[in-house]
Amino acid sequence: MYQRILIATDGSALSRKAVDSGIKLAALTGAQVVVLKVVPRYPVSYFEGGMTMSLNSVATVEKQWAEAALTVVEEVKAKAEAKGVKAKAVTTKSDLTAESIISVAKKNKCDLIVMASHGRRGLKRVLLGSETTQVLTHSHIPVLVLR
Repeated sequence: MYQRILIATDGSALSRKAVDSGIKLAALTGAQVVVLKVVPRYPVSYFEGGMTMSLNSVATVEKQWAEAALTVVEEVKAKAEAKGVKAKAVTTKSDLTAESIISVAKKNKCDLIVMASHGRRGLKRVLLGSETTQVLTHSHIPVLVLR
């Protein structure tokens, strides 16, 4: 059925539920897993919501975020492998989360994307946006959304 499943995670409790479901699905179908965490860039201007920091400080913060992301995907990889699922851990740095998820799925020839949704509605959805909605509307690869 599925050969390769991309599981997108942000490390949150909700995301961990999607990770568990994605690993179970991969185990049932004999699929491999690509675990992805997109690392945002630090906002460098006041208008992007960042505080003024030196370039060295920004680099330090981004390095810490990248290391934390690597820890998250490596933990998921280990969890998958403990269930007998072959897994690959991937992190990427981008402010375009949805586009990065789709791009990594294509690059790794995934035939399913598994991710969580916070289920925001109304004004919160408009103000905060929804990466899941962006992936759903722009991906040509099927997407399994879990809440």
